[in-house]
Amino acid sequence: MRYMMTYDLMETLRNTNQWMGATASAMASYPMFSMVPNPGFSMMAAWGEVTERTFQRMVVKPDWGIRTFTCEDGKDHLVDVATVVERPFGDLVHFRVNGREEQPRKVLLVAPMSGHYATLLRSTVKSLLVNCEVYVTDWHNARDIPVSEGKFDVEDYTLYLVDFMKELGPDTHVVAVCQPVPLTLAATAYLAEVEPKAQPSTLTLIGGPVDPDATPTDVTDFGRRVTMGQLEETMIQRVGFKYKGVGRMVYPGLLQLASFMSMNAERHSQAFSDQIQRVMRGEASDHDAHNRFYDEYLAVMDMTAEFYLSTVERVFKNREIARNEFVVAGHKVDIGKITDVAVKTVEGANDDISAPGQCIAALDLCTGLPDEKKANHVEPDAGHYGIFAGRSWRYNIRPLVIDFMNANTRKSRQRAANSNKVA
Repeated sequence: MRYMMTYDLMETLRNTNQWMGATASAMASYPMFSMVPNPGFSMMAAWGEVTERTFQRMVVKPDWGIRTFTCEDGKDHLVDVATVVERPFGDLVHFRVNGREEQPRKVLLVAPMSGHYATLLRSTVKSLLVNCEVYVTDWHNARDIPVSEGKFDVEDYTLYLVDFMKELGPDTHVVAVCQPVPLTLAATAYLAEVEPKAQPSTLTLIGGPVDPDATPTDVTDFGRRVTMGQLEETMIQRVGFKYKGVGRMVYPGLLQLASFMSMNAERHSQAFSDQIQRVMRGEASDHDAHNRFYDEYLAVMDMTAEFYLSTVERVFKNREIARNEFVVAGHKVDIGKITDVAVKTVEGANDDISAPGQCIAALDLCTGLPDEKKANHVEPDAGHYGIFAGRSWRYNIRPLVIDFMNANTRKSRQRAANSNKVA
């Protein structure tokens, strides 16, 4: 019960700060105060507006915000986010552009389950929509999932990916971003052994910790320093009475957010101070740069305790995937069994979360894959976010990934094989 009380205490503090911001904004905005030549009231109203929005965003799932797409015919076509596979802990969704012919590339974008919603990949989705049929793993907030739905750990996550790949078929191009990279690699290897005809055409792994020890970072150092007992005692709480998942053991999103913010506390503090000044001067807007970034950054979701703890223990501490010792549902996965899926890794030279070397380790594990089906790209001067959503992704990395898909799609390989037979 003490964990449930702690969870509810955090929610109470968040709710209180949201209320204080709303109250300050409303009180300091009364017309009568405009007669008082004191900027304090304007400061109070601005502080209240920023504070209310900040704490309110922490419990709101962002909208994808992709409503239309301009096609080659010059017309804006409506975009529907349709659920293809519905599961308790996450859905497979399709961004269907109405009135457009089906695109030649079917892409499964595997979103991370690491504190933020899949909408963190919004700009990635937009860039791929240009000439791809885009499918995304839309993970659910653990606080909203009843305890009766059972557990969800790294093995369950991997099996979800297996089912999603089987649903989409062998012509799919899978792109995994950050946290799910090692589990996506494991899911592909699992399919290679259990149902090889369901394997995707290509697998692009972007900035993920396949081998966390290849290049240590603050993230991997933390995983080494802290024991599993300490993590369970300090990070895990029970969902409070306010949500459907009451009683479920989770790593709370608010606790994760506190960790995110503390890593760059001075920069975040300055950003909010500057935004208050902009609101005072009337220079802020609902969708300005600050609000666009923080509306997404502050929207956090709870992870199931078993998923968080098993990720730290099995992926980071025991390095089961890096050592090719990962077991899924009693089946030992052999990554060397991947022989017909082209694999490309992408890393950022300045990535301080999953440093260069951690992701490319996947290629060494693919011992059964010919060298011509392996590729790697290290983007100069790019950080973690930039390699999948920033300028580096749009101008440099995305074109390389599309070319890699085109060169290794199963249909292209089949046509090449047929032409060789004729020759």
